Amino acid sequence: MNGRAHAVRADHIDDFVRSLSEAEVPPHMYNQYAPGSLHNATRRANLRRYLEEMAARRPAAMLVGEAPGYRGCRLSGIPFTSEAIMLAGVPAHDLLGEAKGYRKTAEWPRPAGEQTATIVWQALAPLPRLPLLWNVVPWHPHRPGKPWSNRRPRAAEIALGAPYLVRLAELFGVEQVIAVGRTAGRVLERLGLLGGTVRHPAHGGKRDFTRGVRAYLGPRP
Repeated sequence: MNGRAHAVRADHIDDFVRSLSEAEVPPHMYNQYAPGSLHNATRRANLRRYLEEMAARRPAAMLVGEAPGYRGCRLSGIPFTSEAIMLAGVPAHDLLGEAKGYRKTAEWPRPAGEQTATIVWQALAPLPRLPLLWNVVPWHPHRPGKPWSNRRPRAAEIALGAPYLVRLAELFGVEQVIAVGRTAGRVLERLGLLGGTVRHPAHGGKRDFTRGVRAYLGPRP
């Protein structure tokens, strides 16, 4: 992708979050930003705050996964980020944190953690510059009758989410889009956005994920 990181207006972020919240999603998928729920209002505010913080940093790269997990973005509203990480913040980059206004919902009694989110942020924290985080499908796909579960998104769901991915990449003017896992890689390739693929950190992929992220996004020799 031939882009250049640029300033992002707050009203454009508001429009993006509003559009995301108003999307009608298929059955067995939850729009964690939809109107009509105090929990979702909290997540919309978290996402808006995150995008504003990242806009101030003008990220040159975007790291794109498959879909929100029920212990991560489904609760926090922020891709690849659990409530535990969101509230604790990332001190190395002065990002996130309860002191900055990020809030958990009352859906779970304690801030949830998620293994993938933990691995991702362990790999990102030492980088000199953070990538923007997103998912091919921005809403949470779950198994029928089991809202607190995960499943792979279907082709129609991916098609529904793809315009938001393209819109966000263009909004931030990122120069490179990196896929996390093969599913995200195939989607980005079809969209003409693929700038590289790293292994997903789940199922024993931590070392390869970390090595891949640092090869693409770490300091140049």
